[in-house]
Amino acid sequence: MTNGVTREIPGGGRARLRTFVAPAAGAAALWLALFAVLGPSARWLSRDVLGLRADTHLGTAVEFFLFEAPKVLLLLVAVVFGVGIVRSFFTPERTRRILAGTRESLGNVLAALLGVVTPFCSCSAVPLFIGFVTTGVPLGVTFSFLVSAPMVNEVALVLLFSLFGWKVAAVYLATGLAIAMGAGWAIGRLRMERHVEPWVYAAKGGQATADGNPADWPGRVRYGVDAVRDIVGKVWPYVLVGIAVGAGIHGWVPTNFMASFMGRGAWWAVPLAVVIGIPMYSNAAGIIPIVEALLEKGAALGTVLAFMMAVIGLSLPETIILRKVLRPRLIGTFVGVVGVGILIVGYLFNVLF
Repeated sequence: MTNGVTREIPGGGRARLRTFVAPAAGAAALWLALFAVLGPSARWLSRDVLGLRADTHLGTAVEFFLFEAPKVLLLLVAVVFGVGIVRSFFTPERTRRILAGTRESLGNVLAALLGVVTPFCSCSAVPLFIGFVTTGVPLGVTFSFLVSAPMVNEVALVLLFSLFGWKVAAVYLATGLAIAMGAGWAIGRLRMERHVEPWVYAAKGGQATADGNPADWPGRVRYGVDAVRDIVGKVWPYVLVGIAVGAGIHGWVPTNFMASFMGRGAWWAVPLAVVIGIPMYSNAAGIIPIVEALLEKGAALGTVLAFMMAVIGLSLPETIILRKVLRPRLIGTFVGVVGVGILIVGYLFNVLF
């Protein structure tokens, strides 16, 4: 055929298709091949190359590390790339526009859901808080977003699904969203706007000029690749440290000890897990290998989920950062409300699972 459409496809559309689809298919095939050989490779390296016995503490720990480290990193690359494409549809300006002007109850729900797919963590708490408040987003809605964004993120959900199955991932999603919505609603009802530092309200909210995100699919693919380079490049040390800690727990900590310390029978296990988790700083990718090792050693699901939520949702660094814009009473309320929600989740799932 000689029409203009047919001539355009070979010269433009098909060339662009080959440019992005063929490398993507090759990368996916390589990813699957690497994932398939993780188990045999870990055993070969641990037992044949290093000469470690599988029935020793050291051999068990090393084999755990050699298997989990590449597995989590491979999963992280795939998740960050896919979500990077999703994130290309969202920017801080666009998120503020969505939340500004919504009714508070609806805003709490919407803010918590947006927190799952938007690229923000505790390190961006201050600029996000200022931007949200100064563009008309209610205080309670802002807190729903600030709780959800780091705690109920896509990396945590996909890694939980990959390691523990859909039930645990669904439990974490539902409870995390419930905490984010409930905490934001409660803070909104308390009318604590006067405990925000006055200079925040005096700051200019600014107007969104251009989102700066790609509008075509080739650009979105590049955005996903850039997300992998940026995010994985920053978090891989935390991942390796988390897996090393998990390997130590897996190899040396007795099952009976962990079951008695973090099991269902110890009523104090959930609050202790939260207290231990708050001073720690990690992201989901770094803490989940520790969660996996704790569960394998007999720790209760609710206790472990409470520990994980405290680490990534109530971290001490985030509260220190928020002190720049919040007065101590509001910070204390935020930590208290979210902490109570985490305790309820821990006890509830220790009873149900």
